[in-house]
Amino acid sequence: MGVRWAAVTHPGRRRASNEDAFCARPDLGLFIVADGMGGHVAGEIASGLAVDTIEATVAAGDANPPDSSNCTLAERRLQAGFERASQAISEQTARQPRLRGMATTASAILIGADASAIAHVGDSRVYLWRDQLLQQLTHDHSWVAEQVTMGLLSPAEARQHPWRNVVTRALSASDPPQVELSPLTLQHADRLLISSDGLHGVISDERIAVVLGSAESLERMCQQLIDDANGAGGPDNITTLILEIDVP
Repeated sequence: MGVRWAAVTHPGRRRASNEDAFCARPDLGLFIVADGMGGHVAGEIASGLAVDTIEATVAAGDANPPDSSNCTLAERRLQAGFERASQAISEQTARQPRLRGMATTASAILIGADASAIAHVGDSRVYLWRDQLLQQLTHDHSWVAEQVTMGLLSPAEARQHPWRNVVTRALSASDPPQVELSPLTLQHADRLLISSDGLHGVISDERIAVVLGSAESLERMCQQLIDDANGAGGPDNITTLILEIDVP
């Protein structure tokens, strides 16, 4: 299975620094976007540390032991990576108390020879574009997402709500990570988008679907989404990572 990819990250129009981080390792089948929290420097450290740790864990071939849930090897490798990332953030915080409170979201795809998987914590997202339809594959771990699920907010209202950046799960020093794992079945010509909430926090799924369904290059799609988010005010850091699957 071949994978083409492109990624663009931007601080947005209202932030002086970029606390997002991403990883693209087609040789490992690993793709990650992380959105750091905790303010300038701390957020950058948390997201970078998470991405580096997950990448190193997958590269080493490490995985959690099999369990009764029958998780695939890809899922167990991602789980191990996310757990070690949380531990690394905890250890760094212990060494540098000024970083106390730092945390990060993370969404990752691991494409394996036998099975593929998604691991997710926080409000970054994974989307699938297939057969002219866009599907959100992850569920936001955020306060506004809970309100939308209960019917108390619409998606449009959630994008404008003052608490839209409040996440209910993250990789941090405070709690063991609650990682959402799911298997991923891929087909030829699938396109996948991993994005930080600086994109989908201001751009509708309908607009994302238009861009992912275009005939533009993957690089141009990524840049178009960044431009759209900045055109909508660019209130946060923005990262877009797009994959296209090629099955011989």
